Amino acid sequence: MAWQGMATEFLQVPAVTRTYTAACVLTTAAVLELLSPFQLYFNPHLVFRKFQVWRLVTNFLFFGPLGFSFFFNMLFVFRYCRLLEEGSFRGRTADFVFMFLFGGVLMILLGLLGSLFFLGQALTAMLVYVWSRRSPRVRVNFFGLLTFQAPFLPWALMGFSMLLGNSILVDLLGIVVGHIYYFLEDVFPNQPGGKRLLLTPGFLKLLLDAPEEDPNYLPLPEEQPGPLQQ
Repeated sequence: MAWQGMATEFLQVPAVTRTYTAACVLTTAAVLELLSPFQLYFNPHLVFRKFQVWRLVTNFLFFGPLGFSFFFNMLFVFRYCRLLEEGSFRGRTADFVFMFLFGGVLMILLGLLGSLFFLGQALTAMLVYVWSRRSPRVRVNFFGLLTFQAPFLPWALMGFSMLLGNSILVDLLGIVVGHIYYFLEDVFPNQPGGKRLLLTPGFLKLLLDAPEEDPNYLPLPEEQPGPLQQ
């Protein structure tokens, strides 16, 4: 019964958050039994010369072996991905997926400069950064130790990651990419002469978003509510 309750609760989570979280957990479980991290990390030579294109995706799904660092990252992935999807991206699944794609491509390109092999933590930092900039007045309690305004959260996360022995380059990359997305999506369009530069492809909207109702549509008489006719 407990498992059924957890499954029911998980199925109520928005689709993108549910899919990405499940993919991360399943990838880690597969590494325990079936795979090696060496089959997952990003390597441009293996991607473009050996056509191991799955590495473009799997490097965002592996957060290391089971342990405190893994559960810490999963907590932040699940929480802030869900807050975004249920908040500023509510009803805009295609736009949310496009943010993942934009961030992922940019991280891979910038990650080449720093020889970064696993970018899931950077993607987490991007999600946290975008949420924090869109929720500037929210006060965050950081594990009961500190309380501060939301825009400080990405930097607190980076500091805590450093205490865990992780490289801050990955978190910095996520913050930089998150800021680029936030600027192009939320800041620049509202400037004099600005406009939206990040336009979600139509095929994503067709696949992922519910069709918009035409405000000029007039239903047929038989479709209009009214008293039942005998």
